Amino acid sequence: MKKRGTIKKYKNRIAVKSQVGFILLLVCFAAAVCFIGYRGFTNALIAEYADGGYLIAEAASKDVDKDMLDEWLENGGQGDAYRNTWTRLDRMCNAAGVMFIYVIRPDWSDFGHVTYIFSTVNHDSEYSPYDVGFVKETTNREYREKYQALWEGRSSREMLLLNSGKYAASTHHITVMIPMKNSEGRVRALMCVQRQMQGLDKVRGNYVRDVAIITLILIVLVILGQGTYQRRTLLRPIEKITRESRRFAEENVLSGKKLTDEIRNTDEIGQLAASIDRMEERIVTYVDDLTKITAQQERANTEMSLAARIQKAMLPGRFPAFPDRKEFDIFAGMDPAREVGGDFYDFFLIDDDHLYLAIADVSGKGVPAALFMMSSMIILGNYARQGMSPAQILRETNNNISANNMAEMFVTVWIGILEISTGKLTCANAGHEYPAIRQADGQFELLKDKHGFVIGGMENIRYTEYEVQLNPGSKLFVYTDGVPEAADQDNQLFGTQRMLAALNTQPGAAPEEVLKNVRGAVDEF
Repeated sequence: MKKRGTIKKYKNRIAVKSQVGFILLLVCFAAAVCFIGYRGFTNALIAEYADGGYLIAEAASKDVDKDMLDEWLENGGQGDAYRNTWTRLDRMCNAAGVMFIYVIRPDWSDFGHVTYIFSTVNHDSEYSPYDVGFVKETTNREYREKYQALWEGRSSREMLLLNSGKYAASTHHITVMIPMKNSEGRVRALMCVQRQMQGLDKVRGNYVRDVAIITLILIVLVILGQGTYQRRTLLRPIEKITRESRRFAEENVLSGKKLTDEIRNTDEIGQLAASIDRMEERIVTYVDDLTKITAQQERANTEMSLAARIQKAMLPGRFPAFPDRKEFDIFAGMDPAREVGGDFYDFFLIDDDHLYLAIADVSGKGVPAALFMMSSMIILGNYARQGMSPAQILRETNNNISANNMAEMFVTVWIGILEISTGKLTCANAGHEYPAIRQADGQFELLKDKHGFVIGGMENIRYTEYEVQLNPGSKLFVYTDGVPEAADQDNQLFGTQRMLAALNTQPGAAPEEVLKNVRGAVDEF
């Protein structure tokens, strides 16, 4: 059991996962190169063997008197002229290193049989030549079609590549055929040359072997090179962050050196290190303050108070939030149903022309919801600062949280990014309440946007964006379900209609006054 756990832990390491990906990519690339090269070598060798075969067939054809073919076939190859011709063909067959050189006359009626006029065989083979007049059934339909094309003058050369066969001396051979015409230009026979392709398998095998060796070398280099690079740029910083997080969780005291002093990365790793440094400082500060104030309280109350203060400190709470910006105004507030809840809001300037807005509602209450809320808020904010669109922020945050959601919690989120110069608001909704919009000199109305799946439910969810044009005097009101689901003593819900009525009591008032009207209406209800 221990060995299996060690193997599983090793497989889950980031370095192993990334290297496996690179190795699979290399193997696929090598397989593609091998296949293309394999086909290329095969086609090139076939063309080379065919060209050589045609040259031999042309040379052999010149040694044969085409006007004597009929006579030789009738008299069974009698006479010195036939024997001299056969001898020249036999010498050429062995000198050229081919397996067979033979002259045949097909049965012109259906080309189903051929009659041999000349037949020579390589002396190193185990085969014997056929006698003059020997009749053999045509090997297959493809042979018949090629015989007919040559005999009828529709083709001047034909080739057949066979991998195996009854008459083959090796697993690969090629047969080339040319017509033999008499002095009157009539085709009287076919000159055929069969060459064995012993080198084809060897060359292709060597090529596959070389590609496999090169791929193996590249895999080793990738493992060494990528492993070294990853350890320097990714694994060592993550190990430092992990050690520091574990140490802080055990000791609850600040170390002598910050993570940002050791980790110089400017990417997400560096941002994570800076976030942990800030979190540790805040937690230590809050723990110290809480210890002084609640020394006599129970441990559970202490933890709840700490979580509430951390949660409150995480939310923007200074208003006016952007006193130097006159183009817009913003106000927000939160009253959790219990001392610690999972609702949160966030806003900040991504740059001089883009304002990030977010509101969310974590499932559950208490410390777990508060911790889930803080991690969700940090992740959402980090992706927003990287310049992602609302849909991208939701998708990446969902994948990040879903991959390690041991508590099986989820959060609904509405995100908007306002382009201040144009008033264009780009939004995305992950299962959150409908926002309320008021255009200039109008009334607040619900904007029933398209809801995506909640964050933390499952990985690889796609979210849809939409745009809203805000003009001077327009207002946007976003909220959590604590407003419409507030219940009176008879368990009747406050509802969105009462909320809209409260918003429209003074729709043109400043944001702080509008929120006071809604809060007062909820409290009175």
